[in-house]
Formats: sequence, structure tokens, C-alpha cells
Amino acid sequence: MRQIASYSPGPTDVHRMACIRGMARLIAALSMLSACATGSAVQRDSALAAEEVRTTEIEFAKSMADRDFAAFVSHLSGDAIFFDERNNQRGVAQVSAAWKPFFNGAKAPFSWTPDHVEVLASGDLALSTGPVVVNDKVVGRFNSIWRLEAPHTWRIVFDKGEAVCGISK
Repeated sequence: MRQIASYSPGPTDVHRMACIRGMARLIAALSMLSACATGSAVQRDSALAAEEVRTTEIEFAKSMADRDFAAFVSHLSGDAIFFDERNNQRGVAQVSAAWKPFFNGAKAPFSWTPDHVEVLASGDLALSTGPVVVNDKVVGRFNSIWRLEAPHTWRIVFDKGEAVCGISK
């Protein structure tokens, strides 16, 4: 009778195979981490944050259109600063006092809408900017800095309005 030789791994072979499996797992894990760290994952998060800021800016502008002063104030950070070439208001009390007269009357004296939003890679600070309109005519431009102060709660910390070129106040 012929005997068929069979292979039976020894202790060294078992150890070598375990090392290879461990290395394969490590390579797979590093590949997954690398995929997570690519720009596409960060861009999706930045795009989501930018959309949150855009939506918040639109809600902020809507508070003026709806004549809802309380909603306007709710968008202000406690240490907000609003300024232009002539005026500077610091904190909710000063900003609110300066903006309260704009809420008198049935119709808003102006409107605004963001046409550009940028968010830092950290995802907690953003810029929104866009035209300020009076009677269907662009008269200025706003620049607002928003800070993420709680999950999904953006509040305005800086706001600067300025006349468009050739238009003075």
C-alpha cells in the first residue's frame, strides 16, 4: 500500500499564518481609515455645515420680512458685534436696540439673502455674504460670521454691512 503524505502545519507555520492574517487585518483597517480621511468625507461635512448656515441666514432674513423681532434676536450670539463705516454695536442689547426700529411698520425696509457661504474645516465658524436689497435694487452687501454654539445652532457673531460701489448712505 501506498501511503499518502499529508501536510500538517507545525507551530512555526501556525504562527506565521497568524502574523499574515494580522497584517492583512491591519492593512484593511488602515485602508478604511485612509478612505475616511480623504477630502470627500470632509467635503460632505463642510457641505452640510454650509447648507445649515445658508438655511440659518435665510431664517434670519425671514425674521425681518415676517416682522418677528424675537426671532431676529434669537439668531444673535451673546457677544455679537454689528458694524458699518459709522456705527458699532456690541452684544445682544446694543444690536437689538439698533435694529429694533427696522421692525417698525408693516413692511421691512430692506431684505437680504446669502449668495455665498464658506465654512472652516473645523466646522464651527462660517461666513455668509450677499446682497442687501431695497425696492428691488441692490444697495449694499452684508458679511456675516456665524459660530456653531450648540449642535445645529448657528449664531451670528459679526455682521458688517456696506454700500455697493458708487452708492453712499
